Amino acid sequence: MSDRTWLVTGTSTGIGRALTATLLDRGDRVAATVRDPAALAPLAAHAGDRLRPVTLDVTDHAGIEQAVDETFSAFGRVDAVVSNAGYGLFGAAEEVSDEQIQRQLATNLLGPIRLARAVLPRFRAQGGGRFIQLSSVGGQTTLPHLSLYHASKWGVEGFFESLAAEAEPFGIQVTIVEPGTVPTDFAGRSGDVAPPLPAYADTPADRVRQVLEQGVLPAPGDPRKIARAIADLAALERAPRRLALGSDAFGLIQSALRARLAELEEQKDAALSADADAPAADTLSSN
Repeated sequence: MSDRTWLVTGTSTGIGRALTATLLDRGDRVAATVRDPAALAPLAAHAGDRLRPVTLDVTDHAGIEQAVDETFSAFGRVDAVVSNAGYGLFGAAEEVSDEQIQRQLATNLLGPIRLARAVLPRFRAQGGGRFIQLSSVGGQTTLPHLSLYHASKWGVEGFFESLAAEAEPFGIQVTIVEPGTVPTDFAGRSGDVAPPLPAYADTPADRVRQVLEQGVLPAPGDPRKIARAIADLAALERAPRRLALGSDAFGLIQSALRARLAELEEQKDAALSADADAPAADTLSSN
C-alpha cells in the first residue's frame, strides 16, 4: 500500500476519475477537484477521509488559489499534483467563435499555468514535489478541425518544459503526460463543437469532423492502465520529462518527430546561411 497525498483536477470522468480510483485503491489520500461534488459520491462511500472533494472550475483564478490552500491546509503535505482538467474544442480556426477560443485557452492553458503558479511556492516550502501535467498526443501532433485544441496543448508543453528547468533546483519534478485516444466523452458530452461553415465542406477539417461525428475514431487506450502509469510516476526517483501512453500516441508522436527532424535536416544549408558573416581578420586585429 502506498501512503502519498495527491491533488488531482478534473476527476468527475475519464482519466481523472480513473486516476482518483487507482490512488484510493493504493491507500493514498486524494484531494479531487470537480465542478459537482456529487460526481464523487461512489468513491467517497468507500474512501472515507482519504478522499477530499474540492469544488473547482479551473477557469476561476481565485478558486484555484482557494483549492490549493484548502488542500495543503487539510493534508499538511502534498506529494504530487496532477493537472488533468480540460476538454476538446472542435472546429476549423475560422469556424470557432471568440468566446469558444477564450474558454478553451482559459481551461486547457491558463488553468494549468495558474495551478502550477499556486502550487510552486508550497512545493518549495516543503522541499519538493511532483507536478504532472496532462497534455495529449495532440501536444506533439496535429489534425485539422482541432487547431485551437492543439494551440492549448502545444502551449502547455512549452510552458511545462520550461517550468521543469526552473523548478528542478527546488526538488520539484515535472512530467508532461501525452495519452493517446481513450474511450471517454472527450469528443462527446465534454467537447465543444463549432457550427460548420459551408466553405469547409469536403476539406480535411470536414473529413475529421465526419469521423468524430460517426464515432469511428479508434480509441485503443485504457483509462485504467493510463491511470496506473501516472500513479507510478510518484515512486520513480527520476521521473521522465514526457510520458507518451498508448500505442497510437507512441506511433503518431514518433512519426511526427521523425518528419520534423527530416525537414530540419533538409534546411540545414539555408539555416546556416542566415548567420551574420564573420568579421574579417584585419578588422579583428585592428580592434
